[in-house]
Amino acid sequence: MQFFDVIDTRCSIRSYKPDPVEPEKLNKILEAAAKAPTARNMQAFKIIVVKTAGHENELKKIYSPDWFVEAPYVLCVCAMKDIYEARKGHRDFSEIDAAIVMDHIVLAATALGLGTCWIGAFNADAAREVLKLNSNLEPIIFTTLGYTKPPVTRRQKKPVEELVVYWN
Repeated sequence: MQFFDVIDTRCSIRSYKPDPVEPEKLNKILEAAAKAPTARNMQAFKIIVVKTAGHENELKKIYSPDWFVEAPYVLCVCAMKDIYEARKGHRDFSEIDAAIVMDHIVLAATALGLGTCWIGAFNADAAREVLKLNSNLEPIIFTTLGYTKPPVTRRQKKPVEELVVYWN
């Protein structure tokens, strides 16, 4: 799939087939995430990959809708806060870096024929507990990952003219 086709195709998926995701595809997605640009190329993040099967009740403590555990995988991008805190006098880019990493994940997944859905409104305390995150890791954003179950609902996007301002 060509890059602009990937951008046009990507949308938030909230219904998944039970089909497993091939390990090769998961690895390609994770490799794409590892290549994401980050502030000062610090790569101060970790990606937690969770197989949902057998962990549905625990995962629903993090985010309760049924479709969250319908996908074969849930991925969480965490910021390594101590690395940002050590850079006194510099802006904390951890959430921005995590968003860029997640964008690489969702675009790579789309290119490989998989569906995703960004989840930012989750229970962070439950995420820390369920995923057994140490105090250094701050969960920033989640996505589901799996094969899309039709029908797909695409939300209308605003036209470029409403979103862009040219400054001279």
